[in-house]
Amino acid sequence: MREPLLDVKDLSVSFSSGGRTIEAVRNVSFHIHKGEILALVGESGSGKSVSALSVLRLLPYPAASHPSGEILFDGENLMEANEKQLRQVRGNRISMIFQEPMNALNPLHKVERQIGEILQIHKGLTAEDAHSETLELLKKVGIQDPEQKMKSYPHQLSGGQRQRVIIAMALANRPDLLIADEPTTALDVTVQAQILELLKELQKEFGMAVLFITHDLAVVRKYANRVCVMTQGEIVERGDTDEIFTAPQHSYTQHLLHAAPKGEPRPVPVQAAKVISANDLRVWFPIKRGVLRRTVDHVRAVNDVSLQLRAGETLGIVGESGSGKTTLGLALLRLLSSTGSIDFNSVNISNLTNKQMRPLRQDLQIVFQDPFGSLSPRMSVGSIISEGLRLHKLLPDDRAERRALIETALQEVGLEGESQDRFPHEFSGGQRQRIAIARAIALKPKFIMLDEPTSALDMSVQAQIVDLLRDLQVQYELSYLFISHDLKVVRAMAHNIIVLKDGFVVESGTADQIYNSPQTDYTKALMKSAFDLETLPGAA
Repeated sequence: MREPLLDVKDLSVSFSSGGRTIEAVRNVSFHIHKGEILALVGESGSGKSVSALSVLRLLPYPAASHPSGEILFDGENLMEANEKQLRQVRGNRISMIFQEPMNALNPLHKVERQIGEILQIHKGLTAEDAHSETLELLKKVGIQDPEQKMKSYPHQLSGGQRQRVIIAMALANRPDLLIADEPTTALDVTVQAQILELLKELQKEFGMAVLFITHDLAVVRKYANRVCVMTQGEIVERGDTDEIFTAPQHSYTQHLLHAAPKGEPRPVPVQAAKVISANDLRVWFPIKRGVLRRTVDHVRAVNDVSLQLRAGETLGIVGESGSGKTTLGLALLRLLSSTGSIDFNSVNISNLTNKQMRPLRQDLQIVFQDPFGSLSPRMSVGSIISEGLRLHKLLPDDRAERRALIETALQEVGLEGESQDRFPHEFSGGQRQRIAIARAIALKPKFIMLDEPTSALDMSVQAQIVDLLRDLQVQYELSYLFISHDLKVVRAMAHNIIVLKDGFVVESGTADQIYNSPQTDYTKALMKSAFDLETLPGAA
């Protein structure tokens, strides 16, 4: 039997902080052969990324330690390697693709410098040769107009383009092993499918081994040869991909396989009142150039969009990044300037001043995509939830009454009332999103814009948040504008759907119409990208 390229044996990882020691990974073992794709699957906090970072010894030492284990790469134990030996392996024989491409790229350097630096350091290429090689790499990963893009800064590229640049950097030295840590989580469905196909093609071309880390089982089934399932720092099941999906043995694996959001929203009562509507809504951003900053053109973010939402109804807004989804939502909330008319509770709010809009903010709320970024790290949960109540003069003077009110808001979203004394960093991603929802719900609004509220969450947590939002909608007759690129989640939430592309409505209708009989090529492409991956047993 051939020797594996990577053989991790009995690996344990501990973190020491404030006199406490936390066991993040316990006695984990797995191996990968050349040319093979192994998926390490599990929810946030299961130990997937910690195990992968251990391979390259990238954990924050000395806070991190390894009570046990060996990491054999091509027969050499990396646990015993010195810094010089590790530098020869990192980025040369083992490369890594990180989850968030914007954080992985240096915002101060252009693409050419970031890729060229790798080639010059590891391969000793001249600047001229590095330029040519960088151009070829960008072509290979499917970057359009690579000559222009290599002169761009990361912020000037789309999410999919940034991820392709990261892949080019990882492949610059033709590594033997590629570690891909959630490489498609933040991407649109069509871009996700493109990136996965690209990785598969490059893996075959270079004969690389790939350690693929993800919580998305639909992706795993299509691309991995073998699977290891992790939870609470341990591998609880392993095997060939087909075996894991057709006959899972462990209860946790079975739970993951059936964790996708299911069901559909409750029907909207026929007599439900209209809450918010817009006619010919347009948001154009001026492009100004020259010394006098004259307007020479416009970015046409939203173009003549009309919509209507009733009490207890969810309108799904879908489309790729840059299609105008979030801009449309912010314009509806009067957080961006727009033309056209917006009616809220039968009152035209299009031309109201900020001061006139302030009393209406209680009824118009928003839940953002990133639950950590949207919560102040310096405020307790109780302070975060009470802030809006205080501003709208809804907070009782009596301290006991205030705590009781916040406790009720937390309990409504499935959290304990005592949580109000803790801070956001003490909660998981799903719990933080529940806090963000509690902050909005506490004001008893009529309309909530939900901007990608589940995209940063694990599949099972997504299902919990979807169930919570549907329950709250029925309880309070809430109207939701649900913005997402995840069509599986939208299907479980939306009564009606608008498909946006480049700021234009390309298709609209009931959820059944859009999902079962899409009319435009763009909508069909979105559906194909999303549901080609949806091959899980028990999928709705």
